[in-house]
Amino acid sequence: MDWRANTLDRVRTLIFEAAPGITEEQKWRKPLNPAGVPVWSLSGMICTGEIYKDKVKLTFMQGAALPDPGRLFNAPGTGATRRAIDIREGENVDAAKFKALVKAAVARNNGAAKPKTKASTTKAAPVKLLSGGNPQIAKADGDAPVQAYIAGAPVWKREACQRIDALIVRAVPTVKKSVKWNSPFYGIEGKGWFVSYHIFDKYVKINFFFGRKLKPMPPVASKDPNARYVHLNEDGVLDEALFMEWVKQAATLPGWSGH
Repeated sequence: MDWRANTLDRVRTLIFEAAPGITEEQKWRKPLNPAGVPVWSLSGMICTGEIYKDKVKLTFMQGAALPDPGRLFNAPGTGATRRAIDIREGENVDAAKFKALVKAAVARNNGAAKPKTKASTTKAAPVKLLSGGNPQIAKADGDAPVQAYIAGAPVWKREACQRIDALIVRAVPTVKKSVKWNSPFYGIEGKGWFVSYHIFDKYVKINFFFGRKLKPMPPVASKDPNARYVHLNEDGVLDEALFMEWVKQAATLPGWSGH
C-alpha cells in the first residue's frame, strides 16, 4: 500500500480512538483522492485528510482556536481559522498529542452550539424506553437518529452502543446509518444493511444479517438460518479485532434490503 494511504489509515484510527461518535464522510473527489477527501465530524466538522503528491495534509477547521502544546500544526490552512498538519514520507504524527488535538476540536465544537434562546430553554422530552431499556426512536436515516438512540440508552448499555458504533465506523468508514424499528442499522449504499443491534435486559444483541457466511461465524444462532448474533454483556467482553473483521466481511456481502 502507498505510504500516503498507510498514513491516512493510521490517522483515521487515531481520530476514532480519540472520541466516540466521530463520523467520516467522503467529499470532493480529486485525482489523488478518487474516492473523495475524508471529512471527520462530531457536532460540526473537525478536520479533513487530503492526499497530495508529496504529503498527507490534515486540516483542522478551527485550528487557529485550538491549543497546540505539541506544536503539531506546521502549515497554514485556507482562511483565518484553519490550521494544518503536513505529514511527509517517513514521518509519523505523535499519537497522544494528535488525539489530544482531536479531543480539543470536539470540545470546541460542542461548546460552539448556538446560545439558548427563550424557546430553546425548554427541556426536550426524555426518550421513552421500551422493553429491556431499548430507546424508542422514530425511523430516520443518517447518523443523528443513531446518536439519539445511543444517547437515550441506559448507563452501561449506552457505553456499549457507543463502542459498537465506533468500531463499525472504524471498520467501514463509508457506512450508511439509519434507525428502523427502534434499532440502529448499518449498511452500504446500494447493497443493503449488514448489521444492526437492539438493547435487551441483560445484553445488547448485535445482529449480522448474513452472519452464517462470516468466518469464523459469530457465536449465537438465530431462528433465521442466515443470521448470527453477538451478545455484548455488562462485563464488556468483546474481541474488538474479530468484531471489526466480521464487520468488514459483512460489508462486502449483499445486504438485507428491508425498509
